[in-house]
Amino acid sequence: MSGQDMNPQDVTPEGGHGAVPTAGVETGADTKPARRTWPLYEVFVRGKRGLNHVHVGSLHAADDEMALHNARDVYTRRNEGVSIWVVRADAIAASSPDEKDPFFAPSADKVYRHPTFYAIPEEVPHL
Repeated sequence: MSGQDMNPQDVTPEGGHGAVPTAGVETGADTKPARRTWPLYEVFVRGKRGLNHVHVGSLHAADDEMALHNARDVYTRRNEGVSIWVVRADAIAASSPDEKDPFFAPSADKVYRHPTFYAIPEEVPHL
């Protein structure tokens, strides 16, 4: 089917990457879930010099194994990571930035948790 023969209803913007033909395209719906129903995964990568994992992006995948392989292919193409975590986005519980002040306010009441009450020896460079 050429671009001139296509009906506007036969194409869809897939992930914002332009028009993708949908008419006459094998979807594989009988063997695996359609891509639009795949869950969203958040990807965290630990760099070679880093000690912690850093959120680098998101992707859709049919299962955990596919998410891990796709994350490796997309987010560590230049050999910059040593460890990858993928987490289903619906499994993440997070606080809202709008609730920052009331959510974190109780920590201000615990001044004993701050190192201002302790003498730090000179030989301790980082605390």
